[in-house]
Amino acid sequence: MFVITILPALENNYIYLGHHPQKNQAFVVDPGEDGPVRQALAARDCSLDAILVTHRHHDHVDGIPALAKEFSCPVIGPDSERMRIPGLDHGIKGGDTVDVCGLKAEVLATPGHTSGHVSYWFADLGALFCGDTLFSLGCGRLFEGSPRQMWDSLQRLNSLPAETKIYCGHEYSQNHARFALTIEPNNPDLRQRAKDIDHLRAQGLPTLPVTLESERACNPFLRAGLPEIKQSLGLAEAEDAEVFAAIRARKDHFA
Repeated sequence: MFVITILPALENNYIYLGHHPQKNQAFVVDPGEDGPVRQALAARDCSLDAILVTHRHHDHVDGIPALAKEFSCPVIGPDSERMRIPGLDHGIKGGDTVDVCGLKAEVLATPGHTSGHVSYWFADLGALFCGDTLFSLGCGRLFEGSPRQMWDSLQRLNSLPAETKIYCGHEYSQNHARFALTIEPNNPDLRQRAKDIDHLRAQGLPTLPVTLESERACNPFLRAGLPEIKQSLGLAEAEDAEVFAAIRARKDHFA
């Protein structure tokens, strides 16, 4: 069985290493730097079989050249961002399926943060690697896409099974919890999640993975279509995507 290990990197990034101890296989998702990956592989006496990329931003790809050169492994990522992803071997798009160390991963188109952003859904692992589209209690900034695009991307992710484990690109949960409480201060699930996040961070532990079920109960960006959210924002008659856009705009100006 593959074990997913969280590798902290840079200021607040997470790199994910999937490793099968018996088969000695490994893949990595979004290596923003190569050092943590090298150390993790050396500790497991393991080579690297594949590199998966969700989008082109440097803090998700800068470790690729050194890793690809050392391990001669394929680099898989969004074809539309090929020119900005170093050493991309296999360009993919939403609707594709990729074979990674014998595992099947469904590629989901999740534009919004960047125009070509993709996410990887491993049904056998119950794991979603969603880069900078969905965060715990948050979502990515709209650098290239529209609010409608991001809302549609979030709904695509929200259609996955409730027990899905979410592995996103950054440790932003405390800040997102503070913001989410400005939208739903009386949400008991959110209040508990915020306490759990503070407890984990006080111990220096990641707040991930988190289940999609938890996010459905707490994340204002997934909950933008609910009548109580619309009512509280004075947008009772607005379309879901408009409410999402209003919440995203508030977050953009939240300290």
